[in-house]
Amino acid sequence: MHRREFIALLAAASWPIVVRAQPIVKIARIGFLGAASPSEWASKVEALRAGLRDLGYIEGKNIVIEFRWAEGKYDRLPMLARGLAALDVDVLVTHTTPGVRAAKQATTRIPIVIAAVGDAVAAGLVESIARPGGNITGSSFFVPELASKRLGLLKEAFPHVKRVGILFNPVGIVQTATWGDAMASAAKSLAIEMQEIPVREPEHFEGALVSAVDKGIDALAMSEDPVLVGNARPIVDVVARLRLPAIGFPEFGEAGGLMAYGASIVEMHRLAAAFIDKILKGAKPAELPVQQPTKFELIINLRTAKALGLMIPPALLARADEVIE
Repeated sequence: MHRREFIALLAAASWPIVVRAQPIVKIARIGFLGAASPSEWASKVEALRAGLRDLGYIEGKNIVIEFRWAEGKYDRLPMLARGLAALDVDVLVTHTTPGVRAAKQATTRIPIVIAAVGDAVAAGLVESIARPGGNITGSSFFVPELASKRLGLLKEAFPHVKRVGILFNPVGIVQTATWGDAMASAAKSLAIEMQEIPVREPEHFEGALVSAVDKGIDALAMSEDPVLVGNARPIVDVVARLRLPAIGFPEFGEAGGLMAYGASIVEMHRLAAAFIDKILKGAKPAELPVQQPTKFELIINLRTAKALGLMIPPALLARADEVIE
């Protein structure tokens, strides 16, 4: 090698190595404020995750979810919501009226996505369905209408029913005047006397229901709330022991309850992923219309009916979306 070539080679070797910069992928942080416990809400959380995966979000790669759970203790929700807001998450996801209220009080800046709530407008969580305003949007179903429909189905199945117990959580998603008004109106039109059965903790189910039976209820209806939805199986067991005709939410039917009618809260959580995606891409919650379920299913469990010695009218069976035999 000539001397001149050797010097040129040494000079080239001393040049800085230029490395092409890799694009920085921003990892979105999602806060999830849960009113129930992780085990009770597992299927809903998995639906949310599945919805996010379908939209290209992979946990640990371009998205992280921070979970906080109230474990059915709704008085813990404000503190947990403030904790998530302090993390400066990109989006805060929650459910139930108490959960959304806690999130709303914790931040007016971070976008809030409602995974599922009874009546967002009546509860004062959003201004309207079409233009929610503020920093909140998401999904809302019709708790007053659902409660009335369940009473009607119960009376259709068992015309002899006169006194119906209404199982609900007084601090949950049904805490609106419209719910009580709708139930009272439906009961009057069906010639049914209502007896409210408020429960706040799973351990209170049996005592409350036994007491209601002692006071003369001959059937049971219930409304959505994480404390009830997450403990559908224990409620089914107590109702079976008391031999009560009962109607509830879809999870009640799936757990072996006699009758169920409602929208899928699981699918509503999957839909929450679409709201998250739009917000992360720049959409403003105030301008994203609140979505409402369009599909409601009637589930009838004939095995449970047989065990209770009850007959379901053929006309009602023909209308059922799912009949468990």
